[in-house]
Amino acid sequence: MLPEAYPQFKSNESSIKLQDQLERTENRLAVKRNRYNDAVRELNTFRRKLLGRIYAGLPGVEQAEYFEVTEAVRIVPKVKF
Repeated sequence: MLPEAYPQFKSNESSIKLQDQLERTENRLAVKRNRYNDAVRELNTFRRKLLGRIYAGLPGVEQAEYFEVTEAVRIVPKVKF
């Protein structure tokens, strides 16, 4: 019986690396977005307190908006090889 020799596909290895890089990038973005939203929550909470209104009011710091991802951005792009 002859052993079957299947070719080694280099593109398969490259696509796995690309998928891994994309996943890591998405995770880093999610972490940064969460940190930003945490900072916004802290700032807005501080602004609601008496001293916060005074300190934030002097330089004109206003209430910050949370970073929200729209549905159009959530659509995962298709990667073709």
